[in-house]
Amino acid sequence: MQLSNYLFFTTTCDDALAFYTQCGLGRVVEVLRYGVDGMPVKNEAMRGKVMHAKFEGPGLLFYASDNDDAEPMRGSAHLLAMNGRDSTNNLFRALAAGGTVTTPLGIQPWGDYYGKLTDRFGVQWMLNCAE
Repeated sequence: MQLSNYLFFTTTCDDALAFYTQCGLGRVVEVLRYGVDGMPVKNEAMRGKVMHAKFEGPGLLFYASDNDDAEPMRGSAHLLAMNGRDSTNNLFRALAAGGTVTTPLGIQPWGDYYGKLTDRFGVQWMLNCAE
């Protein structure tokens, strides 16, 4: 058994996955599109949008798609266990571009270097670097 998150966007899945690739998290390794290669299409507005995508990177795996009836992201966050302060700073800064920092990076009461943000697509990220 393995737990993997599945992110639902309304129509911005391509943009979000390109952003995560640019941030250095990994890359899209599989994608199916509505109305392409025999895949069904719910309505014409969704034609060509992401029906299912798999995103992988070092120690990271999640899935994503566009759904015109998707609920806003809430109640869940990706927790990334980081290996160094420099890589934590760089990734946090990249993910925060256009988003909202909810807990600035810093040493927390439990002793780790930690920060939390919501990216420009509404996905919450927590970066924790145990020192």
